[in-house]
Amino acid sequence: MNTTNTNSQNYAPVVLIAFNRPEHTKKAISALAQNIGAKDTELYCFIDGARNADEVDIQKTIVDIVNKNLKYFKSICIIQRKANLGLAKNIIQAVTEVISKHGKVIVLEDDIVTSKAFLKFMNDALHYYKHEKKIWHIAAHTELNFEQRKNEIFLWRVMNCWGWATWQNRWRHFEKNPELLIDEFSEQMIREFDLNRSGKFWSQVIANAENKINTWAIFWYATIFKHGGLCVNPYLSYAANIGFDGSGVHCGADERRMVKQLLNQNGKFIGKTEIVEDFEALALMRKAYLSKKSVRYYMHILMIKFFSKEILKKILMKF
Repeated sequence: MNTTNTNSQNYAPVVLIAFNRPEHTKKAISALAQNIGAKDTELYCFIDGARNADEVDIQKTIVDIVNKNLKYFKSICIIQRKANLGLAKNIIQAVTEVISKHGKVIVLEDDIVTSKAFLKFMNDALHYYKHEKKIWHIAAHTELNFEQRKNEIFLWRVMNCWGWATWQNRWRHFEKNPELLIDEFSEQMIREFDLNRSGKFWSQVIANAENKINTWAIFWYATIFKHGGLCVNPYLSYAANIGFDGSGVHCGADERRMVKQLLNQNGKFIGKTEIVEDFEALALMRKAYLSKKSVRYYMHILMIKFFSKEILKKILMKF
């Protein structure tokens, strides 16, 4: 059994991405401030440019919220964009700026709340896998969430961006080019990338190419995938998303996902020495994604044929 302990001098900086949701930002930074290791952590808050006068006032509130937490961190640096870059560009530039200075980074958006053990887990994983070139990404969230396996991790191909970390020598390969991916990926690659046609991942590449969406995370996954990289995931999450309330640009309202999630508050990081994809976890995740896709598709057909939207909504809440 391999464990690791990170020296406080080596704690990675945290990038917090914010825009126009002060209440979400307050919850995110309050949770982060309670973390073991917060006092050893440099916090960079990147606030995307306001689009109107109302957002200018809202962002003043966000700046006040962040500054009030200064005593809980090693330092806080607030970067306010002069123009509105959009979420994707703001995140890409923020990660690139900070990782170029520090060599590693932990990233949070303003709708991600963390357990008190989040920073320790992320830093221990960054330290443990620093020289393992096949590991590209550390994730804090998982769909599996097995409490009985809280001290375990699994390695697999897909990255999760609800609290994540990486190193400069991996991130420098990042490329956002949907047209190039469409040209490069074979049918077999698409199947593997999409977890056997789950419909969740490759469709995002196509939607970006068609300018229907403008996102970044799918391209970080594609970068990792193209280089044969693996991602670290805990079996019990250290972070949860509180943004499914209709307030976000890319996350719509989804009451099913607003249920309070159990988070790992005291898990111990135990690294894996065998650097291969965990096929047990891969099978579980494939099943989960395919199940969600098939259930929601079936319910959509039922709605068209038999149900009103109000009745269907109640049914979907159960899945």
